[in-house]
Amino acid sequence: MKSVRLPIALQQAIMRSLREKLQQANQRLDSDYPEPRLTWQQRGTAAGTAWLQSWEIRLNPVLLLENQQAFIDEVVPHELAHLLVWRRFGRVAPHGKEWKWMMETILEVPARRTHQFEVASVQGKTFPWRCRCQQHHLTVRRHNRVLRGETEYRCVRCGERLQPGDYQPAAG
Repeated sequence: MKSVRLPIALQQAIMRSLREKLQQANQRLDSDYPEPRLTWQQRGTAAGTAWLQSWEIRLNPVLLLENQQAFIDEVVPHELAHLLVWRRFGRVAPHGKEWKWMMETILEVPARRTHQFEVASVQGKTFPWRCRCQQHHLTVRRHNRVLRGETEYRCVRCGERLQPGDYQPAAG
């Protein structure tokens, strides 16, 4: 994969955001959590991930370049909140009440679970799968796992097991 060159000023803005939010959290929680390691290694359509055990935040450099202010305002606090929740409460639901509290009360950022960024520039090839209510697009990895019999996927809306092929709406 070709590496993306991030402008130094953008890297500094991200670090400033991280440090400001960490300082805010430490003051409000009366704690002294250390600064997490920050890397630019996230791939795919995820904007970022929090690696709990290694106290690390990984950001997607392609999406960062395309959505700079949103990363500063939303993505960095979102991932930092995961780390802080893990240290304070242990293993809990990833976007549960503790995370929501950390985001809204401590970090003062709206608690949104997922980003709304355009992902065409980072989207890999997908394969059409269907259920009775809609078409789904599985990544190469998920598509191959189903074909090898390692797993199955179900629609979160209707609960039906996904089938290969194009969407055919239910008659009715």
